[in-house]
Amino acid sequence: MAISKIPMTDSQALWQRLERYVPRAVSPLAPFIVSEGRGAIVRDLEGREHIDLTGGWGCLNVGYSHPRVVRAVQEQAAKFTHTDCSVIMYEVYIELAERLSRSAPGPSPKKTIFFNSGAEAVENAVKIARSYTKRQAVVVFEGAFHGRTFMALSMTHKARPYKENFAPFASDIYRMPFPNPYRHLMDFKHWERQLLTLVNPDEIAGIVVEPIQGEGGFIVPQEGFLKFLREFTQKHGIVLVADEIQTGIGRTGTLYAYEHFGIEPDLITLAKSLAAGMPLSAVVGVERVIDAPGESAIGGTYVGNPVACAAALAVLDIIQEENLLERAVVLGEYMRERFGQMQQKYSVIGDVRSLGAMVAIELVKDRQSKEPATEETMAVIRDCLAHGVIIAKAGLYGNVIRMLVPLVIKESELKKGFDAIESAIAKVSRSVNG
Repeated sequence: MAISKIPMTDSQALWQRLERYVPRAVSPLAPFIVSEGRGAIVRDLEGREHIDLTGGWGCLNVGYSHPRVVRAVQEQAAKFTHTDCSVIMYEVYIELAERLSRSAPGPSPKKTIFFNSGAEAVENAVKIARSYTKRQAVVVFEGAFHGRTFMALSMTHKARPYKENFAPFASDIYRMPFPNPYRHLMDFKHWERQLLTLVNPDEIAGIVVEPIQGEGGFIVPQEGFLKFLREFTQKHGIVLVADEIQTGIGRTGTLYAYEHFGIEPDLITLAKSLAAGMPLSAVVGVERVIDAPGESAIGGTYVGNPVACAAALAVLDIIQEENLLERAVVLGEYMRERFGQMQQKYSVIGDVRSLGAMVAIELVKDRQSKEPATEETMAVIRDCLAHGVIIAKAGLYGNVIRMLVPLVIKESELKKGFDAIESAIAKVSRSVNG
């Protein structure tokens, strides 16, 4: 008697097709294939629900498939899906540029230009800074992540997996220490002297800084550093670029994270949650700086796509009408408190850090040496995935767990997610402590 074959599930068939037709560089974290998402919940092809605490890697501050965003996309797509803004301009581009420009705090009048991705925004910010200053050098930081295209990748710090085997990189880029209060406090004057040994300030076009490092480990800089940096750049006529691709659009409890630090950058890059994951990025800039390039000097065929602009306008409405800036503060307080309680119980948690809903923990093998607990961090992530909770790591050593929760997440979902995280950390802590 012949044995009948067990039928292959839809997921298994798709995984086989992925292996066959998609390069191995595309390596999903979650061991399932999504069928739909709502708010902070995704459902896989088998109908199981998972809590996504990564928010589509920081793109979903307003959650999956918010009805307002879906409606805006549908309505704009029914009118027209594309025209190159350098040929025919459209209202949603102008309206979004106005809203972002007017919402960016600081006394200087601002303008906004759009691109497709965060990396594009960063690269064009560099071009604008060079055009304005007529200089070449760019200063970035240890732990920085600015994207994966050629110039942006040159500015990104972490070698593996981002830079390995992709050299040579762009020249005239200088990397400086970023003040990490958990690992080393910095003397700002010493930082300045160190920079002066590397490059003449009169040759620096711009300094690009994340107000809070994202991929670098959710590092909130040492108090006073960003003000010092602003004063240094003003003293030497250097353009200060705030990379807000992960911190912006409400993540920290303000629309722009730089608001917390009492500064006004010359240029601000935005992407990710700007259009709820639609391909859209922006550079918001002080008028005298962002107007430096001549006509048609900056652009691209798809930049400022009208459907994506419509989605972004809906995102800004949702943030305002659903009080998501205040919500980010409340969520951040809950996450900080839960992680703080865990830190008291489990020595594997070396540090808890946060600003608004941008919250992370750093795992270490030993609190005295602060040796990164890289394998243990991955074990926590795998355990959470097995229990229906998706979390992300960060940091140069992959030992930071970062929260990028949708700001619309329900309290019950967040609690369930954190219960899973604590259970996983408890297991890892027992293994670390023998």
